[in-house]
Amino acid sequence: MDGMNKIVRQANAVKCETVIKNLRKRQIDGYYCETVREANEKLLSFIHDGETVSWGGSVTLDEIDVKEKISMLGAKVIDVWAYEKPEESMEAKRKALSSDVFITSTNAVTIDGQLVNIDGTGNRVAAMAFGPEKVIIVAGVNKIASNVGDALERIKSKACTANAIRLGKQTPCAKTGECANCLIPGETLCCSTVITRFSNRKGRMHVILVNEELGY
Repeated sequence: MDGMNKIVRQANAVKCETVIKNLRKRQIDGYYCETVREANEKLLSFIHDGETVSWGGSVTLDEIDVKEKISMLGAKVIDVWAYEKPEESMEAKRKALSSDVFITSTNAVTIDGQLVNIDGTGNRVAAMAFGPEKVIIVAGVNKIASNVGDALERIKSKACTANAIRLGKQTPCAKTGECANCLIPGETLCCSTVITRFSNRKGRMHVILVNEELGY
C-alpha cells in the first residue's frame, strides 16, 4: 500500500507540473509544494509588513492553518467573517476588494491552466478577477480537472453540495447530494460562475498547488 501511495504522489507531482507550465502560458505564476507545511511557508512569503490582507471563504485555508500567522507578519487583516451583523460583513467584503493581498482557493483548476469557480455572494470571484494587487490561490491536487466541463461537473457534484451542508443552506443538493439548478433567494450557492483563462497583469496571480487533498 505504501508503494502505491508513493507512486500516486509521484503521479500527482507530474500532473501539478503540467498545470504549472500551462498556468505560466496564461501569465499566472504557479508553484508546487509537496506538503501543507511547504504551502503554508510559501503563502506567507508573499505577505509583507504593513500590507492589507484579506481572504475568501475557503475550507482549504482553514486546513492549512495559515490565517492566524498572517497578522504575526505585521499585516493588516480584513477578516470578513469576524462580523456578526450581515451589513458589517458586507462592508468588509467591499473593503477586501482593495486589499494588497487576497488569499483564496479555487473550486477547480484544469490541466491546461484555467481556474474555474462558482460562488454564492460573489466577493471571492470578484477579488480574483479585479481589485487586490496580489491574489494567492492555494489548491490541493483533488482540485485538478481534465477540462472546464469536468471542472464544472466536479464543483456542482462535490464542492457545492459539501459547502451547502457546511453553511446550513436549504438547497436541494444539501438534501439529495444532486444539483437541481435551484433559484432560492438567500440559499442558492451557484450564483456566479467565473472562468479565469488569462491574467492581463503579469505577476498578479499566484497558484500554489499542494500534493495533498484539501478542501472540497
